[in-house]
Amino acid sequence: MDALFIPLAGVVGASVDQIKLITCLLIAYPLGSLFIRIPSNQPALKHLFNIGITLLFFFPILRLYSAFFQLLASILATYYLTRNYHGSKMPWVVFCLVMGHLTVNHVIRAVYNLSYETLEVTGPQMVLTMKLTTFAWNVYDGRRPAADLDKWQMAKRVTQFPSLLEFLGYSFYFPGILVGPYLDYADYMDLINETMFKKLEVKGKYGRNVPSGRKRVAYRKMIFGLLYLGVYVVFGSWNYGVSLTPWFVQQSLVSRIATYQVCGVVERMKYYAIWTLTEGASILTGLGFTGITPSGETLWTGAANVNVLVIEFPSNFKVLLDAWNMKTNVWLRECVYKRVTPKGKKPGFRSSMITFATSAFWHGIASGYYLAFLTGGFVTTIGRLARANIRPLFLEAPGTPPSIAKRVYDIVGMVITTLLLNYTASPFMLLTARSSFITWMRLGCYGHIVIGGSMAFFYAGGSKFFRNLQAKQAAKVSHRGSPPGTPENEKQFMVPPSFDQIVPPQK
Repeated sequence: MDALFIPLAGVVGASVDQIKLITCLLIAYPLGSLFIRIPSNQPALKHLFNIGITLLFFFPILRLYSAFFQLLASILATYYLTRNYHGSKMPWVVFCLVMGHLTVNHVIRAVYNLSYETLEVTGPQMVLTMKLTTFAWNVYDGRRPAADLDKWQMAKRVTQFPSLLEFLGYSFYFPGILVGPYLDYADYMDLINETMFKKLEVKGKYGRNVPSGRKRVAYRKMIFGLLYLGVYVVFGSWNYGVSLTPWFVQQSLVSRIATYQVCGVVERMKYYAIWTLTEGASILTGLGFTGITPSGETLWTGAANVNVLVIEFPSNFKVLLDAWNMKTNVWLRECVYKRVTPKGKKPGFRSSMITFATSAFWHGIASGYYLAFLTGGFVTTIGRLARANIRPLFLEAPGTPPSIAKRVYDIVGMVITTLLLNYTASPFMLLTARSSFITWMRLGCYGHIVIGGSMAFFYAGGSKFFRNLQAKQAAKVSHRGSPPGTPENEKQFMVPPSFDQIVPPQK
């Protein structure tokens, strides 16, 4: 089938593998409409449909024969272990097995110096790694007392072990097999059985359980995804690599920093494109339904992996992380961050750094990944310190409109967050430590200055200073007889950013 893709790749100016990937994502749209028409009382047909479409993607279109059988080997090994190994270490054995397999392929990719445009096993394997390790924890939770589980663990636990066909259907869910979104087994079975739809009193067209509005949302996602892709194709030369060109050196420091912010927007467009396209295809299968508004409009936000507006206009780094690669953040939080924390203790710095390291390890072996996530860990720390110490001073009483000071604080926070995002993310794209350090030097090391200066300030007495200001402000408000402003709930999980590249990940 390459004869169909080679001419198109020449016209667009992209690689054949990239054209194939986009083609698969677009083909998934009409296939998603076929999938949802399979009756819910025929679950086996839905599982077989997922497996069949995945075979279509991997064999005649992508020609990834070895990749498919490698994924199948990880799936069968996970199925065997989770079914037969009842020990408490079972999830970690599965984790080490599938992550180790992924790392071997990351090494092979690095040895052969494959470009990010080359589609091979590691892209789909990264998605599958999340699914298999999550399934292992879900099975483990299904064997534990309910009193020991939190809300997420109770909702996602597997108490009835699936058949092999069900597990293969879950593993090869076709809209997400190449670039995600990753989903857990409970959500997959709800999709197969249409559980979330059967609870609704409102029916869709022709008396079906599926509510209306799905196609409208899905095809709107497709249009936006193609627009993002078009922006990247037209302006793709404005990327983080521009920092390594002679032209960049000739610019003033302010111009370099400003240029890099523009490059960051263009770099993110390819992620927006891929994740938005696959979200739309998933919605067509029925995934992502989150309810109905009082006006009767259906909501389909459960398959989202990115919130573009929040990322481009973030109020702080925590909000940005929550909106970027959201499904991977869930996986890291539920399968790493919370699991490495000893029972009865709150997650702390150790849990956070293990989670950051896991995220970097999952992405590959390039030194740029580790520089990006290490820097991101420190950015998260200073962001938490700012929210705890400075932000409460600008909060008004509940129900009161934000003051001018609060609006200025939010604008300043947005600018600083965006500057730190593009500074921190650059090593992830540049890959090598040498290129990363050169870039940081040419940007005046502004990110490290902000990070180092902030940490020195807060730990050298800044935190105590702002805590005293908070106490004085609360005393004044209390003296006037009005309740002080209540800060937002700052309880959070420090989930590392996942600056994924268009699948397959750049190595």
